Amino acid sequence: MAGSHASPAHDRRIEMMRCRSLMTIRHAALGAMLSAALPQHANATGTENQAMPRVDPAPCMAAIAANDDDGIMALCGALIDHEKATQNDRVRALIARAAAFARKDQTERAIADYDAVLNFDPKRADIFNARGELWWKKGDRPRALADFAAAIKLDPDHAIAKGNYKSLALELERLGAQMAVAGKPGFDCAAARRAVEKAICADPDLADLDRQISVTNAQLVRDAAAASPRAAQALRREQDDFLARRNALFGRADYDLRKVMRERLDHLQSMHRR
Repeated sequence: MAGSHASPAHDRRIEMMRCRSLMTIRHAALGAMLSAALPQHANATGTENQAMPRVDPAPCMAAIAANDDDGIMALCGALIDHEKATQNDRVRALIARAAAFARKDQTERAIADYDAVLNFDPKRADIFNARGELWWKKGDRPRALADFAAAIKLDPDHAIAKGNYKSLALELERLGAQMAVAGKPGFDCAAARRAVEKAICADPDLADLDRQISVTNAQLVRDAAAASPRAAQALRREQDDFLARRNALFGRADYDLRKVMRERLDHLQSMHRR
């Protein structure tokens, strides 16, 4: 019957639909193949990067526990530089590495690590004190004193910082007193009459030697007088004899004033140490 057969137009439509379906399937398969062939990191997202595991602090902490300075500098250094290190781990590593640097006399690097710690936590009295000790070692007394003062302000009961502050303050006081008399002899240059006295006043090194001789001799006489007035009198005569010889011999070609004064000071200091 004529109605039981499809028309040629209908057959063409069916064939076109089959072609489109096959093309869709092929495109999907090709897309899957291309996606599988791409490198894994090409599809990584910022969220996946943030999910990277943190660095393991265990090697650094093991080096600290073993007091291994070389290990601390290497392993804790890696922890400090790792972007995923926690602040607490980084601070512990910085403190340990600073101490290791200090023990190896790498003072500048130790101070830099303590600076970094105080940037994280500016209320660490122990770190201010430790950094102050390094400034003191470098000879930068003003910075050292400021760090000790900061430590005491944060922790008024910090015994080490208080001791350091007191010792440094006394040292600065002594230095100030020494600077006030530097280059001045043990006598008044305005009253100098002898050639040897004028020579001493004109030379700061000789003036310092003369002052040290006078101070050391006076201390010896005071100490001796407490036990034996006769011993004290003997020391005074010895000093008078030294001065009389110095005055008489100065100016001779074979007389070395600096050498004679140095020997006199060495002799007095050796007596003071007995």
